[in-house]
Amino acid sequence: MKPNVGIVGVGTYLPAQTRSAAEISRGTNGIWSEEAVRAKLGINQVYIPGEDDGTQEMGVKAALACLANTGVDPKEIDLVMCIGEEWKEYPLTTSACYIQGKIGADNAWAIDVQNRCCTCVSAMKIAHDMLVADDELNMVMIVGGYRNGDFVDYADKNMSMMFNLSAGGGAILLKKNYGKNLLLGSKIMSDGSLARTAGVEIGGIANPITPENLEESRKSLRLMDPVAMKNRLNEVSMPNWFHCIDESLRIAGLTRADIDYLDVLHMKRSGHLGMLRDLGLREDQSIYLEDYGHVGQIDQILSLELALKSGQVKDGSVVCMIAAGIGYVWSANIIKWGE
Repeated sequence: MKPNVGIVGVGTYLPAQTRSAAEISRGTNGIWSEEAVRAKLGINQVYIPGEDDGTQEMGVKAALACLANTGVDPKEIDLVMCIGEEWKEYPLTTSACYIQGKIGADNAWAIDVQNRCCTCVSAMKIAHDMLVADDELNMVMIVGGYRNGDFVDYADKNMSMMFNLSAGGGAILLKKNYGKNLLLGSKIMSDGSLARTAGVEIGGIANPITPENLEESRKSLRLMDPVAMKNRLNEVSMPNWFHCIDESLRIAGLTRADIDYLDVLHMKRSGHLGMLRDLGLREDQSIYLEDYGHVGQIDQILSLELALKSGQVKDGSVVCMIAAGIGYVWSANIIKWGE
């Protein structure tokens, strides 16, 4: 009999400091009013990291929260899979190994995976398939931190789609033959033609930091080819997303009519409402993260935790977890909560 894989629990961490819609508006030099930031971009506030809120450290804090929430002994973890961003305390250090050491997951091995804001959903599929295939694996922690908002220049008129970037950490535990909260289907697809249409432009091998561009480099997350990116996304993004949703449902043996909760990353308000409408869902069948912003690949963990606390996800609920990341990648997971 094929093993099943279930979610044991989740944990999150959010910094103490926030940036308001009014502050974001001021940063745009009047291009975006506070009202427009709230109403159109759907941002009431975003979280900004404190002095000790590095990407790796926020992952540790989220992992410890997850362990506290679930009562799991870290020595039971067989694999720590880090979904934290490349923007971290020290380049070329392995975030998963750091988190493993800090939480006492002494019996695990550790690896970093990266798929931008799609990494959590992608890592859940990878972890599921590894747990099914490998007799030596029984429990995987997926964990990481995110703070790409450090690179956003609010005065860049092309960057409004990233004004929502926030900071935080998240962790989720998957266990083989857990018998509940089952991950039933996943679908991921990517479009390599968009690989270099967005990213941090200064600081890599192609365009290294110099004394002359140092200040510019600190705010150089950009749409490097905004026309090509926007045209291509307008053409393929929603069809690709719905393909992932429908395929993950097919694999799970379900249909759109079975979805009870849409676990979705933060996007502009019209996009969020449009997706709910196209799926035939009510607004109370999702949580719009307007008070949190877009914590990258942590959004799915955060949304699930909020929905469990609010009762929007309960035993019997079918959760459709979706994400997209620059690169460009689209994905969906289907989870059946409860026994």
